[in-house]
Amino acid sequence: MVLLLIPLMFHAPIAAAAEPAKLNEANTAWMLTSSVLVLFMTLPGLALFYAGLVRAKNVLSVLMQCFAITCIVTLAWVVVGYSLAFGDAGALNAWYGGFAKSFMSGIDVKTVKGSIPETVFAMFQLTFAIITPALVLGAYAERVKFTGMLLFSLLWSILVYVPIAHWVWGDGWLQKMGIMDFAGGTVVHLNAGMAALVCALVLGRRGGFPETPMPPHNLTMAVTGACMLWVGWFGFNAGSALAADGSAGMAMLVTHIG
Repeated sequence: MVLLLIPLMFHAPIAAAAEPAKLNEANTAWMLTSSVLVLFMTLPGLALFYAGLVRAKNVLSVLMQCFAITCIVTLAWVVVGYSLAFGDAGALNAWYGGFAKSFMSGIDVKTVKGSIPETVFAMFQLTFAIITPALVLGAYAERVKFTGMLLFSLLWSILVYVPIAHWVWGDGWLQKMGIMDFAGGTVVHLNAGMAALVCALVLGRRGGFPETPMPPHNLTMAVTGACMLWVGWFGFNAGSALAADGSAGMAMLVTHIG
């Protein structure tokens, strides 16, 4: 009798261990929506916000810079960024994610990350990678050539943003130490803030200011962009729960109240 029960005792754990990750349609739908909302923060939200604050002669330049950052970071993310941030480098994984997922290798419609498709997870994280260098843009708007901005955004994204994202969110050394970053306080905001400060210090004081007035071009445009950022924050913060659950609801409520 005991011998007959032994297979039953071990059958359930073995089956549970072999069970693959399950796709959750509700979580997937919410993360698709969140990805759109976060991208909406950069285009057109942040673009309009900055365009309204600069002088009239630089409006098109700032709009184009936000658009170009979106394009160049997207290319870098697909080629190597996602792999370095969320891949697995084995013994060196504490520092970087490796190159196994370069060009989204091994990711298809059936690949699951948690309870959502990995394609959706990669897209959501891409929107974070886009808005972070776009935030830094505010520190040097009107003061850097387009080519310089493009090169800086590309190199900074790969050499600074991607490694920090891996350390904090990709099972890197900071995450193993127990650091918690629910929605980018470290990876996005502290990171972008420090980069912006360094840019401002390197560039020095703005020539002619404050002797020469430099009023905002269009405050209506700036406020419109700020409103778009407000709406986008719900996807940014609540979407970071990676699920349509109570954590997402709490994040959304706190975002609106705060």
